[in-house]
Amino acid sequence: IAAGEVVERPMSVVKELVENSLDAGATRILVEIARGGKDLIKVVDNGSGIPPQELATAFSRHGTSKITSASDLETIATLGFRGEALPSIASISRLCLTSREQGAAEAAQIKVEGGKLGPLEPAGAPPGTTIVVRDLFFNTPARAKFLKTDATESLRVTQTLMSIALANPQASFTLLADGRETFSTTGTGNLQEVVARLFNTRLAKNCLTVAWDEGWVKITGLVGNPETARASRQQQFWALGQRPIASQMLSSALDRAYDTYLPRGQHPFCAITIQLEPHLVDVNVHPAKREVRFR
Repeated sequence: IAAGEVVERPMSVVKELVENSLDAGATRILVEIARGGKDLIKVVDNGSGIPPQELATAFSRHGTSKITSASDLETIATLGFRGEALPSIASISRLCLTSREQGAAEAAQIKVEGGKLGPLEPAGAPPGTTIVVRDLFFNTPARAKFLKTDATESLRVTQTLMSIALANPQASFTLLADGRETFSTTGTGNLQEVVARLFNTRLAKNCLTVAWDEGWVKITGLVGNPETARASRQQQFWALGQRPIASQMLSSALDRAYDTYLPRGQHPFCAITIQLEPHLVDVNVHPAKREVRFR
């Protein structure tokens, strides 16, 4: 049941693993998928790595939780905090985790199949963490049946990673799908450059910079001029800190701001990040952590 809450489809796995990489301080993240993520999801990062003695603990439920008391939920500053994702993913796949701490002489590796842990073994790998997830939902065929076509699942992974890349221009992201590069960002911190690489230079040039600082709230990013408008909101990207979010309230506010500039039913492009004190927002509304509630 918990696995179903956290892992709905391949894009859920990619989101959770990439968030772990960012929490580990990674500046370079490679994601590789095969058949939309059904056969293979591989995430390689250059983060801080996991000590060998803690690899097995990472797969115990809540073992990596950042929460020690109920009050901690009001001051969440990390992307992951419940410690549910890794054990949930491992319980419905064949997973291999290889990690090497920065400065360590060698890496360590552990394999998990359907939640059953294998032995801890030494391995050769660069500093950082590599997680390989194969045969997603191999032991829950009912859930596997609800997955869409390979192309649809691949598109969802792409959109998820794009939204994370726009929220984190300081990190470089590369996505490979069935051996072909879908996109790559440089990690220079330039959001306009990220937009150009994910979409096109024309869209990047048609964007205006947003910079607003009220002390308790800081808003930065890009908004498109009226030429960038589309019939859907699919090119509106919101982030709370490093976390991509969806918010009907924010989207409606943006539409109202463009009210006299656009025909009805048209929506502008945006990539906007909001920085707020953690106690002013609740990110624990839904297991996927995509919905947030502003206090």
